[in-house]
Amino acid sequence: MVARTDNEIVIGAPMDLVWDMTNDVESWPDLFTEYAQTEILHRNGPTVRFRLTLHPDPDGTVWSWVSERTADPRTRTVHAHRVETGPFEYMNLKWTYTEVPGGVRLRWQQEFTMKPDAPFDDAAMTERINRNSPVQLEAIRERIEERFRASASTAAPRTEGS
Repeated sequence: MVARTDNEIVIGAPMDLVWDMTNDVESWPDLFTEYAQTEILHRNGPTVRFRLTLHPDPDGTVWSWVSERTADPRTRTVHAHRVETGPFEYMNLKWTYTEVPGGVRLRWQQEFTMKPDAPFDDAAMTERINRNSPVQLEAIRERIEERFRASASTAAPRTEGS
């Protein structure tokens, strides 16, 4: 069986800022709440291979894996997949950026199948992803909008007497 998830959020900031911040993989620990570390392993043009490490679980377990993503600024899409699949048979992701009234819609579509011996089946992992993705999208939205407000306030023209 193929499992799919589809989550999105509108970020009240310009496309270039949303694109740049979400594609700066090195800064993901500051953008996402779940990532403790990113390590760039290889770059080849628009493709980056990297290791993600999560913050430890309450029991001390640390999850880490290697992913690869290719960003296409022309179409404002990113295609990614896990290289080290862990409990997944495979995991593919598509990020889509669309300008909409009020900002940019960031959409995450994931397609995967769990291994038979994984601690979760497809349905349980779908539920976990659909519970966590909105949390991460909200954190991303808050951080990008905060950066946008900060840059807008420092770029505001000064008037005489101010």
